[in-house]
Amino acid sequence: MSAAPPAQASENASAGPCHTGSLRAKMTASGIVMLAIGIVVATCISLMGVQHYLVSSIDAKLKSAREQIGRVELTVEDVKAFASMAGMRDALNPNVAEATDTDPTVFAPVDRRGRPMRMLGHEPSAKQRALARAVEEPLDLVRNPEPVDLRPDGDTPYRATAVRLADGQIVLMATEVGAVGEIMHKVLRLELFVGVALMAGLGTAMFYVARRRLRPMEDMVETASAIAEGCEKQGAAGGGAGIDLSRRVAAGRGGKHTRVLEVERLRLALNAMLHQVEAAFLTREHATAHLRRFVADASHELRTPLAAIRGYLQLYERGMLRDEEERARALARMTAETERMARLVDELLALARLDQRPELRPCPVDVARLAEEALADLAAQQPDREIVFDRPGGTDGADGPDGADGAVLALADEPVLRQVVGNLVSNVRVHTPVGAAVRVSVHTGPDPAHAGHDICVLRVQDEGPGMRPEDAARVFDRFFRTDGASSEGSGLGMSVVKAGVEAQGGEVHVTTAPNAGFRATVTLPAPPR
Repeated sequence: MSAAPPAQASENASAGPCHTGSLRAKMTASGIVMLAIGIVVATCISLMGVQHYLVSSIDAKLKSAREQIGRVELTVEDVKAFASMAGMRDALNPNVAEATDTDPTVFAPVDRRGRPMRMLGHEPSAKQRALARAVEEPLDLVRNPEPVDLRPDGDTPYRATAVRLADGQIVLMATEVGAVGEIMHKVLRLELFVGVALMAGLGTAMFYVARRRLRPMEDMVETASAIAEGCEKQGAAGGGAGIDLSRRVAAGRGGKHTRVLEVERLRLALNAMLHQVEAAFLTREHATAHLRRFVADASHELRTPLAAIRGYLQLYERGMLRDEEERARALARMTAETERMARLVDELLALARLDQRPELRPCPVDVARLAEEALADLAAQQPDREIVFDRPGGTDGADGPDGADGAVLALADEPVLRQVVGNLVSNVRVHTPVGAAVRVSVHTGPDPAHAGHDICVLRVQDEGPGMRPEDAARVFDRFFRTDGASSEGSGLGMSVVKAGVEAQGGEVHVTTAPNAGFRATVTLPAPPR
């Protein structure tokens, strides 16, 4: 059995012990829990407020009755007279007695010892006796300005107070507060019903709102999953050309004011990442294709001289080169092919080194001196070619504006720059007839793109046959050679020039046309003034 990949194994390990859930469900559940907590707190506060209001109303009535009785300074005899009048009313209306038994307010006159007293020959009622028993010290109740809680029968709660009459007797007054509990139970049931309905409605609304707001995240998951599945399929197939990396997460259907800021930022970040991944993938594909083409071209270029050398060696082994002249000619051809192979390998190594962006050592280099040396080599190889060299201060050794003895300085790596100049001059030698004049000029001047900086300009121009526009567009391609080009060239000279110049922060441009010659212009940064 094959082991799972590390990434997949870690994902499975991390997903095993934990339980994942929908973000919408978690957000809805969190909202419902917070709403439930808020409803519970609000219900408790409202119940306490209702209880305080009802009890305060009862207390206010008791204190008002106590103040009125105390203000008129009644005695027990006065109370009996009032009771006698009340008895006459009860005799005329027999329903009053029944109503009095159900009255939530109880008045109980007691003596100084707290025992209930008879009124008009009637014994105290059960409520009056229970109230008198519940009050241990009536004087404490008289002195207390606020009513107190009592349970005369041990079950029904009362709010009670007491008042002293003018003759020193005490009257206990109590009001049943059981109705307060009933009212609070009704309020509690109403608030619970409203709270449950509110939680159900808001929970449903939050679920659909969260689903709508988080829809872009589902699109992100779908986009990423589609790209990942495409990568897996192409990886299993051994290719990558069919991967669709152009997919992006579209913006929500609502306006920009209805989008969630964090989700929108995540969408933009994911799209930016996908854009970079696509660019990197295309760059890799281009580099891979370029490398394949480069390796194929290099193999082809190396195969030709190797085939020639192998052919001459086979002729020599079979004894087919009998004459000394034939052997000398074969040896010369093998030497020429060997030199061609060596130049090709050197240029390939130079390109590989420049492609790796080596750490160059820029320093002031006299470009005029390098050009003069390259032209001297050209004059030695082709003494009949007309060569013109333009440099500041002329060629007579006079001091020019760029430096002593007409030196033109550029900030560059000398070995790389020497190879660039040599390739430009060698390009003229290989691809133009001897009768075509060559003109080389070097000078410095202000940089038009950066004020306060100078540039060094090297221009190599010949009067050769020139190039067609379609060929000029590919002049810097590796192993590119025009039809009818000399077999001595490898097609890498101008590629080395471009790579070497760009590695030093410069630019190279060509200007050419059929029968109008070829001009290469190299621009390099100059040392600070």
